[in-house]
Amino acid sequence: MVDVAAKDETHRVARATGSIFMQAETLKLIATGTAKKGDVLGIARIAAIQGAKRTSDLIPLCHPIALTRVAADFEIDLENQAVHCLITAECTGRTGVEMEALTAASVGLLTIYDMCKAVDRGMRIEGVRLLEKRGGKSGHWQAE
Repeated sequence: MVDVAAKDETHRVARATGSIFMQAETLKLIATGTAKKGDVLGIARIAAIQGAKRTSDLIPLCHPIALTRVAADFEIDLENQAVHCLITAECTGRTGVEMEALTAASVGLLTIYDMCKAVDRGMRIEGVRLLEKRGGKSGHWQAE
């Protein structure tokens, strides 16, 4: 692991996103809350938060971070037959929360896939990426 002991503790924020595309019938099950496994987006939200909290267990050499906030928002996009995920992760620490935000987005979208795969194995997860990071020596970065 990289030595971060000499770094100052600062408020750090990262936002990540991703989408899962599916058949219209699958999206309808999610939107109406009638999927066999239950409340897909509610469970995906909890899974995303858990994913953020467990990032250092999953990614080798990733520092464990005391997260102060993780928000997981999902948007149903009927026009494009997709669910879009937006994660915001925050901490006060010596290293950033980008990996936590990216892991949360991935785990949230994978949970949607898992809960709906019996009716739609062709779902596609796309566009998992960092949107923004703030804090630390490198300051503010935002995707174009």
